[in-house]
Amino acid sequence: MLRSLLPGLTARPDCAAPLFDSVTREARAPHWYVEGRVPDTIEGRFAMLATIAALVILRLERGGGRGIEASVALIERFVEVMESEHREMGLGDPKLGRTVRKLVSGVARRVEIWRGAVESGVWVEAARASVYGGEIAADALDHTAPALQEFWSRIDKASDQALFEGRLS
Repeated sequence: MLRSLLPGLTARPDCAAPLFDSVTREARAPHWYVEGRVPDTIEGRFAMLATIAALVILRLERGGGRGIEASVALIERFVEVMESEHREMGLGDPKLGRTVRKLVSGVARRVEIWRGAVESGVWVEAARASVYGGEIAADALDHTAPALQEFWSRIDKASDQALFEGRLS
């Protein structure tokens, strides 16, 4: 299934498993859902996972060739996990391909949002678009935008090797 969706796969998504697990742990941190008021729904959890993954992908791209390879492997692992989870939810093959493409597109869109935010320093609007997709209470953004900026700062300072191994701090 994956080969037909994404013909340029590396065949090594398993090498990104520790990194994907760390991204998932970060996206599941309670503060996003409590102080940040991210809806604790499938859509809200996906938005948070896609946001954290996008920031990590953006950071990996800065690591040159090996970083780009790691970002591709992370995306491949993301696709594998999303495919598996959607199969468990009962989604069949005809609809599964479209759904996974839509999810990957959501991550790609967020990479572009965060690329602009990192370059411009405008984190509040990026957080609104990436995490909430619309209007949200200011105090939720007062938590989420600085928390995402702090997360970026941590991964930006981390060594490439640490990121490859899934150490996001």
